[in-house]
Amino acid sequence: MGALFEVRPADIDETPLDGEQPGDYVKRLAREKAMVVSRLVPDGIVIGSDTSVVADGRILGKPASPADAAKTLQLLSARTHQVMTAVAVVVNGWAEVRLVVTEVTFRELRPDEISAYVRTGEPMDKAGSYGVQGLGGIFLESFQGSYSSVVGLPLRETADLLAQAGYPVWTTWQPGQESLNE
Repeated sequence: MGALFEVRPADIDETPLDGEQPGDYVKRLAREKAMVVSRLVPDGIVIGSDTSVVADGRILGKPASPADAAKTLQLLSARTHQVMTAVAVVVNGWAEVRLVVTEVTFRELRPDEISAYVRTGEPMDKAGSYGVQGLGGIFLESFQGSYSSVVGLPLRETADLLAQAGYPVWTTWQPGQESLNE
């Protein structure tokens, strides 16, 4: 998007609340992350985001073990699931959250490729045990929605929220500028 940024992790409890729906859960976490960091940087523009993979209405978080990652990938094989990403922007007491839901369909995964993928370590810190922007991208058969949301930050919605907050990213673009964060 061309925006300069600094990463500040937010230490929050990511346990779902009793009866909390997946979309509400993701929005709550994005907002809480942004609010925690905004207290540390009160004059800053803070973006918080969270992504969950949802199958059969159940949130599939980051795997606890390689066996857990393999089990999750087998569950997603030859099926459609949802990737829910929420983004929150907080600035000067103003806060807004957007939720983006993308339908992702995996092709059928062979047990040997699941094992090989898990051995790479890539699934171990990813919701749903895969990274579409990495090696796991070969598992995608199709998707309906936002690719950048599946990667982890819905760019259009983030730019819209920043503009709504009075900080349109395109006003900082310079001729010949391809990317500030390569």
